Amino acid sequence: MFGINYIKFDSMTYVIQYKNGEIAREGKGLSFFYFSPNSSIASIPTGSNDINFIFTETTSDFQEVSIQGNITYKIEKPRQLAELLDYTVDSNGNYKKNDFEKLNERLINEAQTATSSFIREMDLVDSINSSKELSSEIYQNLKDSNAISQLGVVPLKINILSIKATPETQKALESKAREELLKRADLAIYERRNFSVEQERMIKQSELNTEIAIVEKEKEIAEKQMERDVAEAENDRKIREMKVRADFSVESKRQELIDIQVSNEKKSAESQGYAVEAMIKPYRDLDWRVLSALNQQSGDARNNIALAFRELAENAGKIGTLNISPDLFDMLLKQEKGKR
Repeated sequence: MFGINYIKFDSMTYVIQYKNGEIAREGKGLSFFYFSPNSSIASIPTGSNDINFIFTETTSDFQEVSIQGNITYKIEKPRQLAELLDYTVDSNGNYKKNDFEKLNERLINEAQTATSSFIREMDLVDSINSSKELSSEIYQNLKDSNAISQLGVVPLKINILSIKATPETQKALESKAREELLKRADLAIYERRNFSVEQERMIKQSELNTEIAIVEKEKEIAEKQMERDVAEAENDRKIREMKVRADFSVESKRQELIDIQVSNEKKSAESQGYAVEAMIKPYRDLDWRVLSALNQQSGDARNNIALAFRELAENAGKIGTLNISPDLFDMLLKQEKGKR
């Protein structure tokens, strides 16, 4: 009414009121009455904003890649931005010009400049895998850019959503990657089989070592057994030798004893022979008739008859005819039987 209006802004909006070309008031979240014929109001949002972008760049090996991402930024110096871009609003709070697009284009241009210089130094495969490095490169470039700092804008975060090659190139890369995966799969199969073979070899080697150890142990046991048998044989030999020596000693002692006994018996026999020799020496030169007469019992007619027959036998050559009566023999026989 009569050109006096009321306007209100939220807390995230920085407001500058110009009156007759001079700043009348400024700040966040203001609400006030103003006289529209001599006033203009600039409204700068101070919250974070996002810009989406998509670029097409060429790698060092002359392959096109498409880079898609977004930029998150914040207007840190709204008064400085208001001096470069027009953020004037009408009485309803609507912008008279769309200078937000200019700000976004400048940010995107700076980001594309950084992206182009970065991608052109890399080949296709490396560029596709460089999302993290590229985001850091764009962020640092925006932060160091004089044009962006003059606008009073500060980058908060750069997100690279995707880096893609052309469909034909993508298929070629997929084929190559597929071949690499197949090679890796084949290599994994080979390594698994090789590992299995190696494990089997190790098991066989372990079994062979075990068999060798068993044979060595059996050989050692056999050697110990042989040594024990040799020792037992040696002990048996020594025992037999000791027995032989003992038997030899016993037999020697026995031989000595026999020799002594023989010597004693010989001496005893010699002594007895000497005694008999001495006893019969007086009778050696006597006639047997005398000896027989001395030995016969007195009154024994048989002895006398026997002596008579002996005399007859010795003088048989001198006797012509001899008659002996049978009665004499009968009488001698009867006497012999009677004694029995």
